[in-house]
Amino acid sequence: MNQNLYKLGIDIGSTTVKIAILDENDDLVFSDYERHFANIQDTLAALLEKAYRKEGDMNLAPMITGSGGLTLAKHLGVPFVQEVISVSTALQHYAPQTDVAIELGGEDAKIIYFEGGNVEQRMNGICAGGTGSFIDQMASLIQTDAPGLNEYAKNYKAIYPIAARCGVFAKTDIQPLINEGATREDLAASIFQAVVNQTISGLACGKPIRGHVAFLGGPLHFLSELKVAFIRTLHLDDEHAITPPNSHLFAAIGSALNYKEDTTTTLRSLLQTLSGKIHMEFENTPMYNSAYIEGIGNLYEFDCGELSGWMYKVNDWFPNYGCSRYQLKQGDKVEWVYTCNLGIDVGGYSATGGE
Repeated sequence: MNQNLYKLGIDIGSTTVKIAILDENDDLVFSDYERHFANIQDTLAALLEKAYRKEGDMNLAPMITGSGGLTLAKHLGVPFVQEVISVSTALQHYAPQTDVAIELGGEDAKIIYFEGGNVEQRMNGICAGGTGSFIDQMASLIQTDAPGLNEYAKNYKAIYPIAARCGVFAKTDIQPLINEGATREDLAASIFQAVVNQTISGLACGKPIRGHVAFLGGPLHFLSELKVAFIRTLHLDDEHAITPPNSHLFAAIGSALNYKEDTTTTLRSLLQTLSGKIHMEFENTPMYNSAYIEGIGNLYEFDCGELSGWMYKVNDWFPNYGCSRYQLKQGDKVEWVYTCNLGIDVGGYSATGGE
């Protein structure tokens, strides 16, 4: 196992789970994301399993953020940090010139203002209008998906007014346009413009969006024409439009940067907790015709000194031979106990050759 301490950021969003692992230099060594379809725990386990297969076991300082992260943080015993703090930390680290950040997620939208050391966040309420889910819903109306909508929007000729505050209202605007023969290209660009208008009018509420503006979140990362619509509307030049690398992962990256050195675990241990299973590591020893248990969970032999390790007992009796050689009988109760002093401290000294 790699003995260096890595920082793990986990972002549990309204529609996706994202993870980011940073090394001691805050460089991104692994990242991934998946839609969770309301199955957050299994989705996170799948992402961590990918990291485990690629990087092996790692010492981690984990941190969770996101709208759906607090409950899971309590379950895993992992610290939680507010999303606005995570995003602000990542921006200060990677794009400190940012004056305003616009972040769109699956079902939320935010504008964050940075003014004289103060941070002000404005966020949508219970309605998902103008978010990733809204874009998905509108794309289905013209028989495509979000990436398809983006491709259509590259070749638009005209933009029509469409309400983005609610999917129902937007549909009543789009359907007549479809009936009148509006092209998919124009409809796609109009949908993106509606998202822009909803974000600016609904969240900024007249407060200027100016200076260096950073664009964050999945929709703005993957949909280039949506970002173009924001830049066009806000009259930003290349210098003032900021698209940081991995902008869709900024909350996860920022949570990793807020790690706590006194809260550490391993990647394997997190996977075990998520799966609800206890990991047992063993080595076959042909000389004794038995398996030798090296570790259970995250506790291994010699972790507590040269006389420490795992022992087993059956019905409160400690056999003096390997566990694989014991023949289980109906009703046997097998327990594994950890000794720090060759069995003396757990009542199993005789099994190790003592009296």
